[in-house]
Amino acid sequence: MDFARGLTELGVELVSTGGTATALRDAGLEVRAIDDLTGFPEIMDGRVKTLNPRLYAGLLALRDNAEHLAQASEHDIEFVDLVCVNLYPFERTVARAEVADADAIENIDIGGPTMIRAAAKNHGFAAVVTSPESYDAVLEELNSAGGTLSPETRESLAAEAFSYTARYDTAIARWFSERRDDFPDLYVRAYEKAMDLPYGENPHQRAAFYTQVGSRRGVLTRVRQLHGKQLSFNNILDLDGARAVLTEIGDEQPACVIVKHNNPCGVALGDDGLEAYRKAFAGDPVSAFGGIIALNRTVDMPLAEALSKQFIEVLIAPAYDEDALALLTEKPNVRILEDEERRRERNAEFDIRQVDGGMLVQDRDVVIVDRSQLEVVTAREPTDAEWRDLLFAWAVCRHVKSNAIVVAQGEATLGIGAGQMSRVDSVKIAMSREWVQGRDGLVLASDAFFPFPDGPSEALDAGVKALIQPGGSIRDAEVIAAVDDRGAAMVFTRRRHFRH
Repeated sequence: MDFARGLTELGVELVSTGGTATALRDAGLEVRAIDDLTGFPEIMDGRVKTLNPRLYAGLLALRDNAEHLAQASEHDIEFVDLVCVNLYPFERTVARAEVADADAIENIDIGGPTMIRAAAKNHGFAAVVTSPESYDAVLEELNSAGGTLSPETRESLAAEAFSYTARYDTAIARWFSERRDDFPDLYVRAYEKAMDLPYGENPHQRAAFYTQVGSRRGVLTRVRQLHGKQLSFNNILDLDGARAVLTEIGDEQPACVIVKHNNPCGVALGDDGLEAYRKAFAGDPVSAFGGIIALNRTVDMPLAEALSKQFIEVLIAPAYDEDALALLTEKPNVRILEDEERRRERNAEFDIRQVDGGMLVQDRDVVIVDRSQLEVVTAREPTDAEWRDLLFAWAVCRHVKSNAIVVAQGEATLGIGAGQMSRVDSVKIAMSREWVQGRDGLVLASDAFFPFPDGPSEALDAGVKALIQPGGSIRDAEVIAAVDDRGAAMVFTRRRHFRH
């Protein structure tokens, strides 16, 4: 309303459609009805009100073209200098649970995008304003420049307007396509910039963070930064990984996840947040230096005291006790985030990987593991304690870069082998940690089958007593025999979880 009032103070005549015109008049502003401009009434419940050649001739006329001017004079066309439109709320409408098709379709704006595009196309002579954030700047320039806007401003507003209608049409196209085909011929999504970032993966790379329009949950959804430097590109990548693992292992027990270079390096459950953190940190104290730490319980003073002894890039938790936050903020650079997101289901959006000139689209690797669906393939069954650790290690393993090996005990990771070209090398790395040496009763998870018995044998030699893996190798029988010969237990999931 302030924008409209500012325009009238500049001597601009306001022309509006029915509902908006009523609101403007109620605010004491003089408004001309759109049908007075077009000479045609609003009909069909407002579906047709601005779709008229008199309006679009006034929007699209080139005012330095003598023929256009002559035609405008012949047909009594009035020029339109500025368009301000807020489109029907299609995105908000379809975001509602179980919205009726008729409601969604009725919120597809036709005249609004058409006016926006017409004014944006003719930005050499007209201006278009689609964002309320632009109102003050536009008014300020109009006031300071005698009621005109510079060509640069009009071009900038036009670019913003075309982005606005592209986003709007993308939402509509997506709604229609998802009703017919999960993988449509034209895969359209819109993203809007949430923030500029200091740099990318490396200091010489520029970067920004964009959020997907219409997505209900994301890496920074309902996350507040309480302290520290601005998040970086790598921080957000690692934070996404940490929150994914935390979601995977659930909320039933206190949990801690430590991520470094987009791989979990320490994950644990505990009786409280402090125990979970200590167990996760003990799983790889070297790699934990400068990592991302995610917790699913409030940070109290004992936990804060333990955390304050460690160099942390990012700390995220659902809440912080006042004294704990005061202690943690003594370090000026640590990024402290409060996670207010209580929805624990993962985003249902597809997993998208960009490649040169295109992208790969797939279902997210979201699987609910049910022990009853798993197959014990050895003579010995896992013990109850081994079952707990096997399921825990399997949950973590799905979030480790392939080839992935996770060694665990007491619902805590002790060794993780990630991103190796050889699976047996991943086993060697996971078993090589000094805090793993000499332990007995370890379990091991592998994200894909063992092609040969050498990987399991390496693990069994180092104290592993139970393994979980997908199975499916042509040498499964040899692998099972090697495990049976050692009196160990092995479970097949029949489902691979590569993460490249």
